Amino acid sequence: MKRKFVSALLCTALVAAMAAGCGSKPADAPADAEAPAQEETEAPAADDGAADAAETPAAGGGKVFGYTCMDGTNPFFVALEASIREVVEGNGDTLISMDPGNDSNTQIDQIEDMISKGVEIMFVNPVDADGIIPALDMLKDAEIPMFGFDTEVGDMSYLTSYAGSDNYNAGYVCGEDLAKKCPEGGDILVLDSPTMQSVTDRTNGFMDAIEKSGVTFNVVGQQDAQGNQQVANEKATDLLTASPDVVAIFGGNDPTALGAYAAADAAGVTPLIYGVDGSPDVKALLKDTMLEGTGAQSPVTIGKTIAETAYKWLNGETVEEYIPIETFLVTADNVDDYGTEGWQ
Repeated sequence: MKRKFVSALLCTALVAAMAAGCGSKPADAPADAEAPAQEETEAPAADDGAADAAETPAAGGGKVFGYTCMDGTNPFFVALEASIREVVEGNGDTLISMDPGNDSNTQIDQIEDMISKGVEIMFVNPVDADGIIPALDMLKDAEIPMFGFDTEVGDMSYLTSYAGSDNYNAGYVCGEDLAKKCPEGGDILVLDSPTMQSVTDRTNGFMDAIEKSGVTFNVVGQQDAQGNQQVANEKATDLLTASPDVVAIFGGNDPTALGAYAAADAAGVTPLIYGVDGSPDVKALLKDTMLEGTGAQSPVTIGKTIAETAYKWLNGETVEEYIPIETFLVTADNVDDYGTEGWQ
């Protein structure tokens, strides 16, 4: 089943192990996956301490923004950071980016370093939703406004605003598709990442969709893949050794799905494999491999949205506390609508 065409592409995809990861042509989300009600928060008055801190110009003129994400080498975050940078530098300001490499303690240390460098606004994506709280406390004490993106922090009250994919729906549409394509059910594997709230939401959406479908699927193996392609490959290899007859594998992001694909290909089995991201690597493989679908999101839209929201807030405008970005399913049937050369 769709295996041999892509050996060269797969080798390219496996060169780098990638960590976790909204669009122009979204499908309707199911009723269960409705986005949270949008609340609004006003920018503080000019005499508010946080506003004063935000208005302090950098030494070279303009404002200094800080940026942290869980893994700066992940292509999803590369595209997202570039989108934020385009907005910030287009306004004549400076963006300082640091990459913690999926290490929560490193992320805390780097945020403390950025505070010492004089950042005035912070864009935050946590390695660990709760583990980042000490760093958020430092930012709060320094009166530095925080704008979250892609993955929620453990206490959202720290954030002035947040923009992120409807992760629950991204998993839900994958589960719906699986139930339609395997109406007789069967055994499945799940590669999740419990410390990443975005992946947990996707997994919950996937599981809810297959349960709601009425089709009987049995999860015979579930492992933490850490959102990483190489780790996913190792975990999937072990799981497939124990359960080679599974009908499907769900991966919490596209790097995980690629790792699972490599493991299945090496084992000579052909389960349907789903990921989440809508990455160019996975979209390029949908027509000719067992990679069946990806719950697509748009790092470009997320980055642009949260950066523009920060500027609205700085200009005294009222901004939404929670800005959900739509997600939708990409399969071989519609991948040509989105293209395979870049992100949607």
